Amino acid sequence: MPEINFKIQWPDGQQEVCYSPSLIVQKYFEPGESYTITDFLVRSRESLTIASDRVQAKYGFACSRALGQLRKIETTAQSYPATDTVTVLQFDEGDRC
Repeated sequence: MPEINFKIQWPDGQQEVCYSPSLIVQKYFEPGESYTITDFLVRSRESLTIASDRVQAKYGFACSRALGQLRKIETTAQSYPATDTVTVLQFDEGDRC
């Protein structure tokens, strides 16, 4: 499966590289676009759950790395008001696994 990393910037300027085991995140996020915390969480939950489900369908087990990434995003997002924004900076496609 094609993996992809997506680099984001939190409202305080902190940058983070996030992981997805599927390119599906490219349908949910656009580089250079900013999303409210609420919208970013909805898009992250949907895309990373779909990505994990695709791993489940192909290999017979969920992608713990994608689900862990989602938990990290959810935890970090709690530090900011829902109306603050997260900016998606770029995508970086990884190797096929």
